Amino acid sequence: MSTLTWQKSSFSEGAGANCVYLAAAPDGTVHLHESDHPATILTTTPVALANLMRTLTARTTTATGTDRPR
Repeated sequence: MSTLTWQKSSFSEGAGANCVYLAAAPDGTVHLHESDHPATILTTTPVALANLMRTLTARTTTATGTDRPR
C-alpha cells in the first residue's frame, strides 16, 4: 500500500484539534480524517465528496446568507 499525502482543509484554522485532512489514493478514492481521531478514516469517491460539499454549501448559504458558517 502506498503512503498517502494528507492535505489540511483550507477551512481548518490554526493547529488545534478542529482540522479535517484529505488524501487522494492511487485507486481514485478520497480519504478524510479529523485531527481528533486520525485513525478513523472515511473513504469515498470524488463524485460523492463533491456532492456532499455542494449540498453542505447550499444549506450553509441558505441558512446564513454567507458561503461559510459563522
